[in-house]
Amino acid sequence: MSTPPAPDALLLIAPGCRYCPSVLRSLSELLKNGTLGRLEVVNVEVHPDVARTFGTRSVPWTRIGPFELEGQQSAAGLEQWIRHAAAGTGFRAYYSQLLQEQRLEKALKTIRERPSTLSDIVELVDDPDTPMTVRLGIGALFEELQGSPLLESILPALGALTGSENPSTRADACHYLGLSERPDALPFIDALLNDDNSEVREIALESKALIRENRESPEAET
Repeated sequence: MSTPPAPDALLLIAPGCRYCPSVLRSLSELLKNGTLGRLEVVNVEVHPDVARTFGTRSVPWTRIGPFELEGQQSAAGLEQWIRHAAAGTGFRAYYSQLLQEQRLEKALKTIRERPSTLSDIVELVDDPDTPMTVRLGIGALFEELQGSPLLESILPALGALTGSENPSTRADACHYLGLSERPDALPFIDALLNDDNSEVREIALESKALIRENRESPEAET
């Protein structure tokens, strides 16, 4: 099996930046040992247009393949992101980090550019170790995607989570199924109307009502 090509990186820095030198050193070492294919470094005080292009408001800012990282990054962490970029993996960890940092708009942008990675969000919903801050971010993200084809694309995966042993997972999955506004979600929701957990039952009722309301609205008929 051939080794995946080493990805490239872009680093934005500025004079007086506390963490820029250490990130630059780490990326330079990874470039020297061949883990990284190419490194471009831009001083945003000299080239502010580059920062505007990427919507960067703070430095150091690092892009490795599809991953955009803000602030201090350890050498080990950078190497891990490089390996993820080379293998086409790591989106679950990336979304977890974005949502923990409350970078909701970036997470939404990434999902819209790479719809298949929404399955990584579903995995986070199913993981009992997902931090509460990330779970809150997932809820905000799905609310932003309400009624979109993106949610329709993961109905089977969300439906499978309604069979989880964890009532919180069942409740979250049911809520997100309701946000899909798709009649196809109703069989999964109906199965929870008699759930052992009262919160799950309540959310199932709300989710079913939301789908019905959407189907009966004038907009849904046009």
